[in-house]
Amino acid sequence: MNRDNLIQSEVSLANQTSYKVGGDAQWYAAPRNWDELEASFEWYQSQDIPLTLLGAGSNLLVSDRGIPGLVLSTRYFRSYEFNPETGLLTADAGEAIAKLAWKAAKRGLKGLEWAVGIPGTVGGGVVMNAGAHSSCMADILISATVLTPDGTITEVTPEELDYAYRTSNLQGDNRMVVRATMQLEPGFTKAEIMNLSNQNWTQRKTSQPYHLPSCGSVFRNPQPHAAARLIEQLGLKGYKIGDAQIAHRHANFILNCGTATANDIFQLIRYAQEKVEYHWSVSLEPEVKLIGEF
Repeated sequence: MNRDNLIQSEVSLANQTSYKVGGDAQWYAAPRNWDELEASFEWYQSQDIPLTLLGAGSNLLVSDRGIPGLVLSTRYFRSYEFNPETGLLTADAGEAIAKLAWKAAKRGLKGLEWAVGIPGTVGGGVVMNAGAHSSCMADILISATVLTPDGTITEVTPEELDYAYRTSNLQGDNRMVVRATMQLEPGFTKAEIMNLSNQNWTQRKTSQPYHLPSCGSVFRNPQPHAAARLIEQLGLKGYKIGDAQIAHRHANFILNCGTATANDIFQLIRYAQEKVEYHWSVSLEPEVKLIGEF
């Protein structure tokens, strides 16, 4: 294993996130298989540096100042297997969850049709308890294979992840999801599940902006309220800081209109939070994960 090719220095992260912003990783690795993953961890353990885990970057805002230490990405760690008889789906962390949702639909397997418009990966979906259309990862996850910074591999269940709305105890620590096993429901026709999937995709496409870079929903919904509604009622749709804009189509989306910086987006997040807190006495908690120094 040539670690000189595997571990790279000063790699731009702007194209590694859906926002298309952010500085450089001091060190960067994107293993494609178990051997490369183990080699990356061995190198990390030999260094006295921090570790940051990165999936598809769809729910992240990376600082313009970059990220010190090693950024370890699972974006190329991909494989999956469906069992059409039992409905079991096993997928590596780097697999796109939307792609798997469509493949499940074509096999007549029910349970992932909520994810057809989710931009992230399996790993990120497990960590964030991704969800839409009143369903989420916690509904279908059987177990996840997790790698700890000391190299230990463990299997964890949804109960052990303390799942709640868009959160798990994997957030905020350096355990890395490398694989997940999900239970889907067999016995449906392709037409039935494709119809449900197409309905969900149409709803998302018509209600959410997909034409410019974003992270999806910026804030968790502060039950019983909807974050988008609280922001919209303050007349903030279209409000800009730099080239970051609160979307006209959906007020819980912040868009990069072309030349936004991570700081532009960060300042707009804080502005929306302050306005909602002042007018509604509601604290908006970011769903997007901030990485680096802001």
